[in-house]
Amino acid sequence: MAVITISRQYASGGNEIALRVCERLGYRIFDKRLMVRAAAVLGLSEQEIFDFAETSYKAKSFLERVFGGSQDVAQVRLWKEDASGTRSVQELALSESAALQLVQFAIRDAYQVGNVVIVGRGGQALLADQPDVLHVRVVAPEEERIQRVKEELRQARQAYKADIEVRRDAQDRIAMRDAASAEYLSRFYNIRWDDPQHYHMVLNTGKLDVEEAADLILLAVEHLPERAVA
Repeated sequence: MAVITISRQYASGGNEIALRVCERLGYRIFDKRLMVRAAAVLGLSEQEIFDFAETSYKAKSFLERVFGGSQDVAQVRLWKEDASGTRSVQELALSESAALQLVQFAIRDAYQVGNVVIVGRGGQALLADQPDVLHVRVVAPEEERIQRVKEELRQARQAYKADIEVRRDAQDRIAMRDAASAEYLSRFYNIRWDDPQHYHMVLNTGKLDVEEAADLILLAVEHLPERAVA
């Protein structure tokens, strides 16, 4: 019934580690399917779901932080049916607050079921006080992260660009993604994303490969207290 949260720097290998842990433990990864499950409990349809994670959050500018309120983060389409049975599509704006509450409900629901790995989304903050949850942070040296992103960009673009230009793009993407993750945790949970006190362990993929990191996580999970049965 254990739960694992994984916070990761962009391009640190955290996603790959999460998937490997799930394979070895037979756990589920927290993804759109679990969001759909939570939405169904709330009486929502799949069309009303927006997974408001760090990956969909953009770091705000100084002016946005000072003057901006809870803004809309997505447009979702809903089918509406009138008294005559005529169906139409309605566009509905989804606010930050509503999207965040849905994600939080889904995380709590996944925790109750157990045997799940939650990557990002503030899981380490939302489940901080649960003794049967293991909190892991994954980091990597900046140069290794740059090389990983450079390779991803080359494959995605399928075109030659000067190495210095690809490197600059990779650095910009890393800085943007890390800044968004840090701001997400600071804004919505008032914690520092990189504070090691929020984690049981910090794994450096510059020192460990995916399999070695998974080994350490599995060893730590074995020492978590069992959840009390109600």
